[in-house]
Amino acid sequence: MEFTISKNALQKELGFVQGTVEKKNTIPALSNILIESVGEGTIRITGTDLDVTLRCETDAEIKTPGAMCVGARKLFDITRVLPDAPVSFRKDENNWASVKCERSNFRIAGVDSASFPEVPNFKSTPVKLPASIFKTFIDRTIFAITLEESRYTLSGAKFMLGAAGAKMVTTDGHRLAYVERKDLGNGGAPKEEIDVLIPRKTLAELTKLTSSYEGDIGLGADENHIYFETDKRLLISRTLTGQFPNYEMVMPKGNDKRAEFDTASLSQAVRRVALMADDRSHAVRFNLTPGSLNISSQTAEEGEAREVVTTEYAGEETDIGFNAAYLQEFLNVMSEGTVIIEFKDGNSQAQLRPASDDGYDYRYIVMPMRL
Repeated sequence: MEFTISKNALQKELGFVQGTVEKKNTIPALSNILIESVGEGTIRITGTDLDVTLRCETDAEIKTPGAMCVGARKLFDITRVLPDAPVSFRKDENNWASVKCERSNFRIAGVDSASFPEVPNFKSTPVKLPASIFKTFIDRTIFAITLEESRYTLSGAKFMLGAAGAKMVTTDGHRLAYVERKDLGNGGAPKEEIDVLIPRKTLAELTKLTSSYEGDIGLGADENHIYFETDKRLLISRTLTGQFPNYEMVMPKGNDKRAEFDTASLSQAVRRVALMADDRSHAVRFNLTPGSLNISSQTAEEGEAREVVTTEYAGEETDIGFNAAYLQEFLNVMSEGTVIIEFKDGNSQAQLRPASDDGYDYRYIVMPMRL
């Protein structure tokens, strides 16, 4: 195999594929990427860890068609420092690859392309969803996914799409993020319904794919996989199996008290007060009185912090304990505008949401901490 490709095009596609490549090196072939010719002027670059697979296609001048399998990390490192000029590849004996760019020459070790894992058969992606909507769904929920590997069904997002719109829900057992949008802006109801659990890693890779992409994402699903298509890139992910918790049971009912805050002011106050919170619990106390919120934290060894934030609140005095890190992650996503906190008392789950819906029904449920 021999071909020439633009350095910028190569670096861009390798940047996407890099995230899916197996890091633990349990199977040697998985630390490599597969590069193969497709037709007369296109190469396909594929990376996988067996759970998530990304396949990218880009233009190239192909002199000799074929396939090669080379080390992903090393090729990416080399490409980043090459001059901005065409890069030539040639497959040599013993599956090595020669890479040349102006006066730079490299030889990279590879493996037999036949040893690269077989990628799941591509299913069609009949459902279209604007990439901007899907990226908003991910941004507003991914932070609430558990990091505990033992909690398998919570290590991803429940995604539902149908005639009534789309929803995404995540939880780690202590807090829950929920976002829904009825108007999907893609010319009518989807042709088929989707209800799957998407792994956290897949969502992270989709964030990269959609960050600078303004078109529609094509979606399709089968019994074990979900497929995402953006322009010339295809992401294939194994879906999680198991029963996702009944999130509707967690949604608070009867939260008759509400307080409104400027998001930036509340975020900065929580960040400052949290500096004196316990390193393990991150606990801060919210003391709400009409017109003001007193946020405080303390540790016996290091000291204490207090700050007052103005609020539109007219209810009775209430104390609620929160994990400051949980609040901060939600407020970081909100970044600006007005945030509403709805609650019943200091012992029941609180609901946070933006005052303006911007087309999304976005809710964040947080369990209180014992003070």
